[in-house]
Amino acid sequence: MTASIRKKYTTFDYVVIMGMIVIMLLSISPLLHTLSVSLSSSAKAEGGLVSLFPRDMTIHSYISILKDKQFFKSAWISIQRVVYTTGLSFIITLLLAFPLSRTSKQFALRNPFMWLLIICMLFNGGLVPFYMIVNKLGLFNSMAALVLPSVVNVFNTILVINFFRSIPKELEESAEMDGANPWQLLFKILLPLSMPVLATVSLFTIVTTWNEYLNGLLFIQDLSRMPLQTYLQSIFIQIDPSRMSSQDLIEASLVSNKTLNAAKIVVSLIPIIAIYPFMQRYFIHGIMMGSVKE
Repeated sequence: MTASIRKKYTTFDYVVIMGMIVIMLLSISPLLHTLSVSLSSSAKAEGGLVSLFPRDMTIHSYISILKDKQFFKSAWISIQRVVYTTGLSFIITLLLAFPLSRTSKQFALRNPFMWLLIICMLFNGGLVPFYMIVNKLGLFNSMAALVLPSVVNVFNTILVINFFRSIPKELEESAEMDGANPWQLLFKILLPLSMPVLATVSLFTIVTTWNEYLNGLLFIQDLSRMPLQTYLQSIFIQIDPSRMSSQDLIEASLVSNKTLNAAKIVVSLIPIIAIYPFMQRYFIHGIMMGSVKE
């Protein structure tokens, strides 16, 4: 029977633990403050009396958001946008990273394409040319204007390229000796081994796409096609008091811009918080393996 060995913590260990606890509290406190403001009365929030705990707790800000039918329509638009963008980005990143992870002998145009991607990542034409291109392509007021500008991410592609390069060459050579063509090599060998980095870049894409609102502001004119983040920017400004009943006016008086904006932030975080635990186990392994070039 072996006796259990208990690690003896040193002073340095306690200092590190305390430092990590302080960093954790500093990271969580803004989120707690935002949640508390969204659950506090408008008077307490506007008076700056809310810190980490709600004051005169109320859910009127959430009721003001959820009672609006357009909120759910915009949420559905954002969900579709995330699904389309993540799916297309997954396929394009995979197909782009595979040939660029080969040597110059295997793919002669590897270096020109790689430099082209890096230049596009470092430099861009600016907002006005971007706006003009979308306009010329006739993508205004469509889902394509929300999806297509985000499907190619050079940073994510570089992570996947480096991950492919970290896979032992002997594994690829043995597959080629068994008669595997490049498509079989990609989908039967590399793809199953690359799920950590692909899950990581997919998480990046989901978070970025869900939080992005500028494209919706620039290219979507129809309110029914507006994504959630764009709609949340103007949800309270569009209230017309002349068309509100007395009960609606009473409820509106219980909400301030500060509490409503805090509620917007909390609501917009829910989908990301919901999916993050399922993808977290891939995150560290994927980002480390994809960031190191051998």
